[in-house]
Amino acid sequence: MPNFAVLIAAAGRSSRFNDPSYKKPFIKLHQKPVWLHSVERFQKRSDVKQVIIVISPEDQEEFMMKFGPNVAVLGLDVALGGDQRSDSVRNGMQKLDDGIEYVAVHDAARPCVSEDDIQAVFQAAEKSGAAILATPVTSTLKRVGTDHQIEETVDRKRLWQGQTPQVFRKDILLNAFQEIGDQQPTDEAQLIEMTGGKVSVVPGSPLNIKITTRADLRLAGACLDAAPKPKFDAPIHPFADDNLFR
Repeated sequence: MPNFAVLIAAAGRSSRFNDPSYKKPFIKLHQKPVWLHSVERFQKRSDVKQVIIVISPEDQEEFMMKFGPNVAVLGLDVALGGDQRSDSVRNGMQKLDDGIEYVAVHDAARPCVSEDDIQAVFQAAEKSGAAILATPVTSTLKRVGTDHQIEETVDRKRLWQGQTPQVFRKDILLNAFQEIGDQQPTDEAQLIEMTGGKVSVVPGSPLNIKITTRADLRLAGACLDAAPKPKFDAPIHPFADDNLFR
């Protein structure tokens, strides 16, 4: 069985979430912070040997004050992010333990990914070296100008919406980062594309939403209510009644 590490990306600015007190990974969802839901999805897997949460340097002091017990109990590593997503993933990879063979990158703000989808994308990455979850585009797509007028209707055939986790053989990801220099891909799949690599697409679920706005938070709560409950034996949040990050 190969060894996986999971990078939980939580270093974004949350500019569209529009909450004066919380960034979206740290807000409560079903009585625990969003990022902790994401960690739970991977923590119990026997092939996941390391979980690294990547946070913004500006959040470090308060994050450790509020969530330090969780980090200790769950044996997590903490890395500090950079200006862009790719910088944050690079920084997180510097914390990888020896013996890690595959790296999964997952958005902290996707708390609803299913265990079955994680299993599917992990297995696909073992076969191809690089795989992501994605869903086919089903809505009609319009390209709109700055004046909010439609410029064209875009053919949606063969278009998919990328999700996370995105999973890669460690050497493939490391080599790709070395090759791109200062370029800034929007996700890890594009990084592999930029260096000539191939990435497999695994059909995911539309319930694996990314929380971007307050409305998304309510939708994520409904998705969690409808999903099978993950089994987890270890304590998750020693101070669950605390008023998190407020």
